[in-house]
Amino acid sequence: MNDMKKDELAEDQALMGDELLDDPLLAEVEALKAERDEMKDRFMRALADAENIRKRGERDRREAEQYGGSKLARDLLPVYDNLKRALDAAGDEQRAAAQALIEGVELTLRELTNVMTRHGVTPISPAVGDAFDPQLHQAMFEAPLPGTKAGDIIQVMTEGFMLHDRLLRPAQVGVSSTPKS
Repeated sequence: MNDMKKDELAEDQALMGDELLDDPLLAEVEALKAERDEMKDRFMRALADAENIRKRGERDRREAEQYGGSKLARDLLPVYDNLKRALDAAGDEQRAAAQALIEGVELTLRELTNVMTRHGVTPISPAVGDAFDPQLHQAMFEAPLPGTKAGDIIQVMTEGFMLHDRLLRPAQVGVSSTPKS
């Protein structure tokens, strides 16, 4: 029985010793768990940041691919306008006298239009009588015109252009104001 009591006493002392040892170990385990949780949180945030950067980079690459040529396209629009004006200015007499030249200008204009279309530049061609749309048109003047209602296009000065889904240049138009009675 004595041996039994000794074993129990040794066991109790071992448990008490473990409890004393457990307090610093327990604190250290808790500190390590907190550090682990903090590191996991920082890792997850870094992973989310990396994913956001990847998505932003992909979006920027697509936009650069799609809209990167907007400055060049905008710079080519006066060339288009001048070729179109040259063809509009040529009367029947001039067309007969310089048929080859007129055909060359027409082919150049057609090729320029095809190249621009291939790269996503499409014309905005309003017609007289269409409704004015401030998203696509720029009003150059406003004048009362009998037989029209306010907001109708009464003259088209230059065509506008879209680059994919963005406005490259608005069409320049004259707009009817409310006709005077």
